[in-house]
Amino acid sequence: MKNNNVMGVVFANVHDDLIRELTEVRSMASVPFGGRYRMIDFPLSNLVNAGVSKVGVIPKYNYHSLMDHLGSGKPWDLDRKSGGLSILPPYLTSDVDVDAGHIDSLNTVMSYLRGSKEKYIVMCDADVVGNIDISKMLDAHFESKADITIAYKNGPLPKSKNDIMSFEMDKDGRINKIRIPENFGVTCDFSLDVVVMERVLLMDLVKTAREENMSRRWRDVISSRIDQLKIYGYAVKEFAWVIDGTESYANANFALLNPKVRAELFASDRPIYTKNRDDVPTRYGLNSKVTNSLIADGCVIEGEVNNCIIFRGVRVEEGASLSNCIIMQDSVIRRAADLKFVITDKNTEITEGRALCGAPTHYMSIRKSAKV
Repeated sequence: MKNNNVMGVVFANVHDDLIRELTEVRSMASVPFGGRYRMIDFPLSNLVNAGVSKVGVIPKYNYHSLMDHLGSGKPWDLDRKSGGLSILPPYLTSDVDVDAGHIDSLNTVMSYLRGSKEKYIVMCDADVVGNIDISKMLDAHFESKADITIAYKNGPLPKSKNDIMSFEMDKDGRINKIRIPENFGVTCDFSLDVVVMERVLLMDLVKTAREENMSRRWRDVISSRIDQLKIYGYAVKEFAWVIDGTESYANANFALLNPKVRAELFASDRPIYTKNRDDVPTRYGLNSKVTNSLIADGCVIEGEVNNCIIFRGVRVEEGASLSNCIIMQDSVIRRAADLKFVITDKNTEITEGRALCGAPTHYMSIRKSAKV
């Protein structure tokens, strides 16, 4: 499958403020997920699986970890002489607010957009865990002859996202009203921030928003054209989880313990690609006990692990007990430590006998490389 007339753009930092515990030293796009992935793996894989071979990633700050993960783009087959993966660090001027969101981010890469030849563009944020069939979304966009198509999900409205859109649509899927959320958690049709339109139209929207000193929010810019443009919604039926806080991040990880979710998210015909790390198989001690957990390779498990997500290279020493925890790469849990509802970032060490306890609605987070 090839979509040579379509390019992709991924926003790396737009929603960093939602999980500050994990984005102090990295972007939302490079937040680890599911034992071996990063958040950006999902939009990148979705684009590549749809035949999109030119993708620009727009970071704003804290992007060293992201650049290390992406490299040349080889894991996603984006290491190409023509097109391929481009990392587009911000070109900042005095009138650009790095925290302003999509519009200012796009304005900083206008030369990249102008220099591209593709007619259509697919824009994605990095806060959605999902295997979205973008090829079907493109087909729907072409069939409806829409100016803009926005992927949406029906379900509880995510919390704490100031720029989120919820929709009212006609029977044919045309959006006739974009709502400003008031009651988070109410069931509605809400945007997944995957947007298709013509590249020239996008540049016009960004230019007009800045020249007329309009709101820099994506929602407000699109709303201002809802009567002039044909804006359609595309219903995403596949598993798609919006990360809108530490609790939802944890719940999205724990959803992987459900075999049906894993089968849907990691569909064999639309793989999720990531950077490879060659490692030895995980070793389990004679006295270890593991129940209902997802454990990556390269680990040494000698203690008790229950309902946990364990990333690569983690060591759990004998006598340690973990329950409902997310332990990131190369962390060490020492003897007799007792952890419940805890998220540890990479390279952390929990010392012998330490007891840490969070709650299902308030996970305790441990910073990267910390020793507790």
